[in-house]
Amino acid sequence: MSEIHNFVILGGSGAGLNIAHSFLRYIEPELKKLGETHHVYIVDSSTHFFWNTGSPRSMVSDTLLPADNLFMPIADGFTSYDPSVYSIIHGKVESWDTASREVAIKLADSQNIQTLRYHALVLATGVRTPSPATSLHGDHAITKAALADLNNKIASATSVIVCGGGPTGVEAAGEIGHFLNGSAWWFYSRPTNPRAKVTLITNSNKLLPVLSEPLARQAEIFLNKVGVDVVYNVSVVSSAIDTDGKTTVNLSDGRQWTVDVYIPASGTTPNSEYVPANLKNNRGYVKTDATTLRANVSAGPRVYVAGDVGDHSRGGFHNLYAAIPVLVTNIKRDLLAAATASPDGVDVKLEGPDRLFTPNTSESQAVPIGPRGVGAVNGWGLPSFLIWLLKGRDYMIGNIPRTVNGNNAPIP
Repeated sequence: MSEIHNFVILGGSGAGLNIAHSFLRYIEPELKKLGETHHVYIVDSSTHFFWNTGSPRSMVSDTLLPADNLFMPIADGFTSYDPSVYSIIHGKVESWDTASREVAIKLADSQNIQTLRYHALVLATGVRTPSPATSLHGDHAITKAALADLNNKIASATSVIVCGGGPTGVEAAGEIGHFLNGSAWWFYSRPTNPRAKVTLITNSNKLLPVLSEPLARQAEIFLNKVGVDVVYNVSVVSSAIDTDGKTTVNLSDGRQWTVDVYIPASGTTPNSEYVPANLKNNRGYVKTDATTLRANVSAGPRVYVAGDVGDHSRGGFHNLYAAIPVLVTNIKRDLLAAATASPDGVDVKLEGPDRLFTPNTSESQAVPIGPRGVGAVNGWGLPSFLIWLLKGRDYMIGNIPRTVNGNNAPIP
């Protein structure tokens, strides 16, 4: 029997799952014809995939978008494959040794450490936001609890602060404002009888950095229509939960506000604590060849970076889904070369050129704001009703089964 080569994917995000499906469907069969045996390991601290795109609505009320609808067991997407060729490990990556080509995983069910030696490694551990309501902070049960807690607080809130002028912050503020205050009539700029004071704080001088100034101004107008005020050029210095359950927020301009609900929605932190320091930039993102999406050469051969954990990432669906075909093509190329190499590994011959990734730097983003929205595709502004139709209607939850089941997995 031939040696079993481990193909290890760290992270059950959309990027990691798409790569796993592409490998099992298209790459592994070709390697098998060459007499190569591979086993896929998918490692994640959560048993469930989380569609964080829907969190701005789900955090407001379980009746608007039930939290259960945002999660799907990762294992459900792989039942069609031979179970002998893949394993799903519920655990957290503790460390990575590039010299021995091993990763150490703390198992969730026992807290034991499992060490995996890899032939090829994909880093797809993503990033986390300040709040577990908008990204996974370990197992999905933590996020479900955070969403339920916000549901309870927002239901009776009369004052809310959302910090962050990006899509998550704007969408959350819009959903909260619409739920609590309704929406202004056609010729009115604000609701006539708002229930709550909702404030969106940003440290920038405009909302939604990806979008143009006119669309950013339109976003503020739409926020005003659901009773949301925007405060610019101010950041949150600190926050603390008081004994009565309210939150006191200290701002960079010296003001101090106490509110029923505070939602931090600004900034992200890469899930890269396990990555050796020399392979990360000063912000903790993994150093990546921005064109081939391989990790820095110091990581060793056949190491790849998928999604937002890499320093190449600009974020956004359009860039993520454009990157996956590049990754799986270069993974296939590298593994076929390794499979046909001489025993000493010297005569590795790559067939054809690398597939290269070019990021989409155009103005492309869709941001629902209550019953309205702003957005653009490749620099062309989209009408409000189309933003609602494309995203705001149900926050695209139909993509959850397609992602977990690998329906969108590209052919390399």
